[in-house]
Amino acid sequence: MSVAGAYDRHLRPDTRPSGFQVWSWFFMRISGLALVFLVLGHMLIMHVLDGGVDRIDYNFVSRRWAGFFWRAYDWLLLALAMLHGAIGARNAIADHIRKPLWRGAAKTLLYSVVFFLLGVGTLVIVTFDASRMPG
Repeated sequence: MSVAGAYDRHLRPDTRPSGFQVWSWFFMRISGLALVFLVLGHMLIMHVLDGGVDRIDYNFVSRRWAGFFWRAYDWLLLALAMLHGAIGARNAIADHIRKPLWRGAAKTLLYSVVFFLLGVGTLVIVTFDASRMPG
């Protein structure tokens, strides 16, 4: 079955999908599956293994982020969660806000908050340097 065929089965009869709608539908399925494994891995590593949350402090984070793998893992978790949530919220806005002006304002606010938080999170993950912190 093709992506377009699967999308057509779930499409409301009164709408026509654009390329963006089809790809966002596909992204939601793939990112949701990836998030399940990323979140379960995060929960296992951070909350269950080696003493759980009691061992998490600044030194733990600085040791963990000393290598590229954990920074990439945490950034992927952040990016997929933010984008997955944004697309879901965009769909909820489109379904529940009928006036175009209010819908546009809500989407603008949503996109602004998502990209601000994604930008700040990316900045922290990329620029974190434990050797430059006081103490």
